[in-house]
Amino acid sequence: MTEEVDRARIAGLAAAAAAQLPTDFDPKTAAAFFDVDNTIMRGSSLFHVAIGMARRKFFTPREVAAFAMAQARFLVRGTENLDDVALATESALAFVKGRRVDDIIAFGQEIFDDSMVDKLVPGTLALAQEHVDAGRQVWLVTATPIELAQVISKRLGLTGALGTVSEIEENCYTGKLVGAPLHGQAKAEAVRALAMREGLDLSQCWAYSDSANDIPMLTDVGNPVCVNPDPKLRAHAQIHDWPIEDFRARAHLRKVTSPTALAAASVLAAGLTIGFVTSRLHKTR
Repeated sequence: MTEEVDRARIAGLAAAAAAQLPTDFDPKTAAAFFDVDNTIMRGSSLFHVAIGMARRKFFTPREVAAFAMAQARFLVRGTENLDDVALATESALAFVKGRRVDDIIAFGQEIFDDSMVDKLVPGTLALAQEHVDAGRQVWLVTATPIELAQVISKRLGLTGALGTVSEIEENCYTGKLVGAPLHGQAKAEAVRALAMREGLDLSQCWAYSDSANDIPMLTDVGNPVCVNPDPKLRAHAQIHDWPIEDFRARAHLRKVTSPTALAAASVLAAGLTIGFVTSRLHKTR
């Protein structure tokens, strides 16, 4: 447990140290922190990147199928599984090892524009824009590699991003992480470190997430908000009287559809995705 705590702290400090501010940045005293997956974007951002990589023949059909199954579990459970996060991280590290940072950034920009724009959640984007309009910093906080997180942040016109940091030597990735993926406790560590660096009063800040894994980050701010919450986070929010925002279509379907039927539909959709992507890849080989 001590090793996990240490790795989370290292990851958080590394994410805060790597966080970039716009050159014309006007210092603020309050901020809003947004999780990405299932909060500001439907599904897993790493999964969308994996699909983009596959279309460019960086992944095999079998590897894409593994990502798709993780995505299916993500949708059905409505939460993040640590094994799925580890799988996505391991695959991403294997992909970027030896590649130039500049190339990955350009690659991320291309995939965001091609594959991720239509996955954004309008309701959450509106919340982020409210904070921008109010003159607050707005940061993404995600287990997604920081280079991709920064691309998303810039495309959305936000202040910046805190993400998973990889080791870099001579502008190339080594295939190793600095600490752990920015997940769970590591996110809270990153937010605290950034707040200290920027002089933010966390009691005057906001945080938004869908996952119970982010309870540490949500607890650290004065204004926690649960967006599209998983069952565990919803229960925690109700106990602690935290606001809940649900922008999912499933939220409206719950009134007429059973949880079992919704889960079955999600699995079917994921299965169709696997079949479609695999068949397309075989045709292009």
